[in-house]
Amino acid sequence: MPQANLYPFSAIVGQEKMKLGLILNVIDPTIDGVLVRGERGTAKSTAVRALARLLPEMEAVADCPISCDPAKDSSLCPECRERSAKGGKLPVTRRKMRVVDLPVGSTEDRVVGSLDMEKALKTGSLDFIPGVLGKANRGFLYVDEVNLLEDHIVDVLLDVAAMGVNRIEREGVSYAHPSRFVLVGTMNPEEGDLRPQLLDRFGLCVDVVGIKDPALRVEVMRRRRAFERDREKFREEWLSEDIKIAEAISSAEKLIDHISVDDETLAVIASLSVDLGADGHRADMAMVKAVTALAAFRGRMEITDEDLRDAAELVYPHRMKKSPLEERILSREEIVTSIQRSREAEAEKRKASKAAKKKAL
Repeated sequence: MPQANLYPFSAIVGQEKMKLGLILNVIDPTIDGVLVRGERGTAKSTAVRALARLLPEMEAVADCPISCDPAKDSSLCPECRERSAKGGKLPVTRRKMRVVDLPVGSTEDRVVGSLDMEKALKTGSLDFIPGVLGKANRGFLYVDEVNLLEDHIVDVLLDVAAMGVNRIEREGVSYAHPSRFVLVGTMNPEEGDLRPQLLDRFGLCVDVVGIKDPALRVEVMRRRRAFERDREKFREEWLSEDIKIAEAISSAEKLIDHISVDDETLAVIASLSVDLGADGHRADMAMVKAVTALAAFRGRMEITDEDLRDAAELVYPHRMKKSPLEERILSREEIVTSIQRSREAEAEKRKASKAAKKKAL
């Protein structure tokens, strides 16, 4: 889609959780994507494409089909690695982050790519034809109606998103290439849900609905009309706001590795997972990553309870245990209560520890 046709990210009215979930995955792609559940016409695709546009251009190997990063030898595909090892200079280009769509009904070969087996068996050389996972490397992978995909295709997507490597094995021949992307899945729960095992593997989840406030709906219409009348003028009006978001993301990417998560914060996260009924440990790890990225995005070196509350609203909605007869909805009150109870318990532990030390003296 031409850049001039893209709606500015900062001009999207509402849907703050969805926008935040996307931003956190850009800051830390190891969060493992975001699942957006809800009705159509809520700016899901618009937000993804607009965010990709405002991010700075990246360097990529110009003639590489999966856009290898020329500055990182460890993340080169086999062909680029071989050329580099032979002393060949890799041609470099600059481009924007791509958004690659995965259509419903895609075959496994279309997703992971294919190998020319006849050529491989005859000559011993591999002729790799990239699939969606190759084209999405270092970009966004947008999967509309992810709940309508075959389960084994969703498994492949989530495996590659977690590992950062796409591996193809055909008739004893194996080929692997880097595939790191921000996974965005969308779905309408009324058309069927994902299995709990697949739901849990999305790092974050956001439930979106149409805006109910009439004043905000008027603002949506006003901005859209202004955009359609003069797209360049409208984009220029929102450029400074988009730049602020881009700069905050860039700063967060540099800051995130310097933010430490202390034991008390880890204890709060563990308590949240127990209190909210999250199975396994994926929720805990997703919380650690999300809350760290959130603190970095907000320009802080320390994680606050506000960060914990906001991150929890993205990490737990799809991981809470549900009764067969009743759908459980995550409330902010539950989150606040759990954090307060955990803080009080930690304070009591510190108090008891001080008393024990004092008594020992």
